[in-house]
Amino acid sequence: MNSRARTATALAGLTAGALALAGCVASAEAGVIGPADLTNGTPAAELRLGYFANVTHAPALIGVQEGLFDDRLGDTELSTQIFSAGPAAIEALSAGAIDATYIGPNPAVNTFIQSGGQSARVVAGATTGGAALVVRDGIDTAADLAGTTIASPQLGNTQDVALRVWLADQGFETSLAGGGDVTVSPTENAQTLRLFQSGQFDGAWVPEPWASRLVLDAGGHVLVDEADLWPDGAFPTTVLLVRAQFLAAHPETVEALLRGHLDAVDWLNDHPAEAPDAINAKLAADTGKPLDDAVLRRALENVAFSSDPHAAAFATLLEGGLRAGTQKEGSIDGLFDLRQLNGLRAERGLAAVSAAGLGEDVP
Repeated sequence: MNSRARTATALAGLTAGALALAGCVASAEAGVIGPADLTNGTPAAELRLGYFANVTHAPALIGVQEGLFDDRLGDTELSTQIFSAGPAAIEALSAGAIDATYIGPNPAVNTFIQSGGQSARVVAGATTGGAALVVRDGIDTAADLAGTTIASPQLGNTQDVALRVWLADQGFETSLAGGGDVTVSPTENAQTLRLFQSGQFDGAWVPEPWASRLVLDAGGHVLVDEADLWPDGAFPTTVLLVRAQFLAAHPETVEALLRGHLDAVDWLNDHPAEAPDAINAKLAADTGKPLDDAVLRRALENVAFSSDPHAAAFATLLEGGLRAGTQKEGSIDGLFDLRQLNGLRAERGLAAVSAAGLGEDVP
């Protein structure tokens, strides 16, 4: 790990009230933020980057571990902050405590709507797949979930929304305050594993590697693989989100971050044999303990790494957040700014990716 990358651990367990505030901070001086002028601005002295110690955030893990971000950022100092779920990262981004973060799509949608489109822009995709509902023995069908308690990583995060929407589709009522036909308990992932092992939770809808840990370390089995709920099994799990004001002020720095991000995605796809050890080294550095090899292998089988954010899926994700009651209505037109990404993809001989009419995508 490059000596210029400093890592701090963020506190998790935000309340529903904090979730409601996430994304509300916007600069009155800046006014409404439209598409950034990518030809102006200055390099930032520092880039503060958030990510999770999850397999679904492997591009961030590899970008830091292999020094790929540092190589591209030049004189800009990289500092990193670890989060356990999206709403906590969004609160930090909205407060100006970080400049960019790897994050699930639902919190990205939430902050954009809460801020009236001023807070942030999705500038790239990172990971697809890698989330599942894992349950204990004795639960073999959706009907068996009546009266159970199921965990999610945090209220309003991407897996929390997916769980609540799927339960509603099965005819179950849930409540943001707990209770209902099935109790949804937003809980930090490591604690979820312990509570599942002790029998206090009946299951959890979680990202990798936690889904694999619940299966291999705690004897659970997959009731729902989220990939089965999406066309072609492709759904966005992690995207790269940047504060809109940071993008406007420092487009050169964001471009450098994107170069490092593309390097990390390429590295993961080009080095399948080396990737598990490299990912595990960073997870051990961030959490104090590496994953079991079998867990990591299983987790990596369930994810794919790409800079395509699958923007067309975000209308469905917005609808899911509204159904779950974790976000208010609003437009996500302008959420994406993929101009720099597509310029860099063209340099590498890759096809452009679409913003699906929800922002900018032509360099």
